[in-house]
Amino acid sequence: SKSPIKHLKAIAIGAGSGLLILVLIIGGFTLSAPAKPSATTPSVTPTETPATTPTEDARNCSVADLASDELLQGLQAQVINPATNEVLFDYLGDSPVRTASVMKLLTAAAALQVLGPNFRVQTKVYADLDVPGQIVIVGAGDPTLSRVRVGVQSVYKDAPKIADLAVQINAWARATPITNIVLDSSYFAGPTWDEAVDDSERTLGYQSHVTALQVDGDRDDPTKATSPRSADPVNRVGVALKKAIGPLATNATLTNGVAGTNLLEIADVRSQPISKWITHMLQVSDNTESEFLARLVSKQLGFDGSLESVGDALKSALTSAGIAYNTEAGSFPADLVLLDGSGENENNLVSPAYVNTLFKKVLNREGNFGIIYQGLPIAGETGSLASRFKGDNIDAAGHIFAKTGWTRTSYSLAGIIKAKDGTDLIFSIFTVGDLPDTTKQAIDNLATGFYRCGDKLSSQTTPTN
Repeated sequence: SKSPIKHLKAIAIGAGSGLLILVLIIGGFTLSAPAKPSATTPSVTPTETPATTPTEDARNCSVADLASDELLQGLQAQVINPATNEVLFDYLGDSPVRTASVMKLLTAAAALQVLGPNFRVQTKVYADLDVPGQIVIVGAGDPTLSRVRVGVQSVYKDAPKIADLAVQINAWARATPITNIVLDSSYFAGPTWDEAVDDSERTLGYQSHVTALQVDGDRDDPTKATSPRSADPVNRVGVALKKAIGPLATNATLTNGVAGTNLLEIADVRSQPISKWITHMLQVSDNTESEFLARLVSKQLGFDGSLESVGDALKSALTSAGIAYNTEAGSFPADLVLLDGSGENENNLVSPAYVNTLFKKVLNREGNFGIIYQGLPIAGETGSLASRFKGDNIDAAGHIFAKTGWTRTSYSLAGIIKAKDGTDLIFSIFTVGDLPDTTKQAIDNLATGFYRCGDKLSSQTTPTN
């Protein structure tokens, strides 16, 4: 399905319409939509209900009013206490839902599992010994390679630079002119764009084509996170390299091709470790980094790096990390759908319960997953949550570590809560429908309710509205 941009957004973090009125019964828990949205009014403080049994006494803090906000269309959510593995709140938690940018968490986990945090991508330049004057630049999937001059930072801090390649090329060439520059972007197979994603994501500056040879995520302005992307990222690399080489390449032609076999390596640069990519990707929800990470996972596992291979590659990586939906069986449900690395494709389907399974490992910093924890935006403080959890939700600021998500028809938030009572909670909230931007406030209100209730969070109460 297409996803035209409906709202201006600073960071891309990417069905149904109309008013949904839900009457949902889980045990004794009922959700119903109020007549008016509450997200534009001060957040409701969770209320405790009289305890009549020991169980109710332990879990008597209700978020029913917050969960009943009509802005939470198509709500699916789950909260667990990872210390006891108890589910404290659940509504359709086992049902797959479109992920939006929460998908990036799965991509990060897969990359850390398969590639490791210290994996670097190398871009090389060769002299073609069969064709005098011809050099070949070969991409291996580094979108952070930058054309900015030495001493200037691009969006990707401390990224490798075309200028450094040019210095090495000139040192090799000396006074020999370069007549042709071959651009080899063959490392990833298949289409460079997902047809399920609207092209406006590219033209407005939220996503690039996925080409193995690329500079600055193909941004028009390499210093701005949101900047229009071109239809030909590979050619942009050639233009930048020719300019950086200078006089020796003045008359050089640019040709798309594949490197031959009789080659001499004359230059190379390496990316920052992918742990740096992952932190940046999670903080600002960089779609390009996430798509490239998914393709690199594919290549590392022996697939062809194509978009089509991404789903199987991610599932294989997540299973090896013990994050299969059914860990004992090592299997996934048929309705779990992974189609890309960023969540821009609205046909991705992942359940809140599955995301929470990953967060158990993130909270415990299993393997390399502590890097995900460290990279999560912090409510009211960093990344895509810096401007959220203000006003009446300010008490939750600094205590919620979570990944945001947004597409044309969904909003999501998933992560870890250091609750007011000291309990660690893991949560996932997804909404689906024709949703206004104020849906984010309703989600924040609900997450703040989880924070305030902590281990007393109850789903066995009736909304007061």
